[in-house]
Amino acid sequence: MASFAEAPPGDSKVGEKVFKTKCAQCHTVDKGAGHKQGPNLNGLFGRQSGTTAGYSYSTANKNMAVTWEEKTLYDYLLNPKKYIPGTKKDFPGLKKPQERADVIAYLKQSTAS
Repeated sequence: MASFAEAPPGDSKVGEKVFKTKCAQCHTVDKGAGHKQGPNLNGLFGRQSGTTAGYSYSTANKNMAVTWEEKTLYDYLLNPKKYIPGTKKDFPGLKKPQERADVIAYLKQSTAS
């Protein structure tokens, strides 16, 4: 598995399209928006896993205590269930490095509070 340091540059416009087709059914990025099946991702970067107010996380997610940043998201998005064993997230991951880099670029831009 290549690390984020070796990832291709992300394109936020392409990442937005990937997010809308593969992530938006469970997540929102808008400040003040409610949670869906997954938590609202606004303010994601620099936040510790399992700490978004008002969302019921799995014990595994809370105990992982990872700080979300580009590198951790890149690894997590490859295979969420492998990255956080016991997570309730039912998503197979984004296998293509370019898709992960694009989604991260979009999230970095769209979730800044």
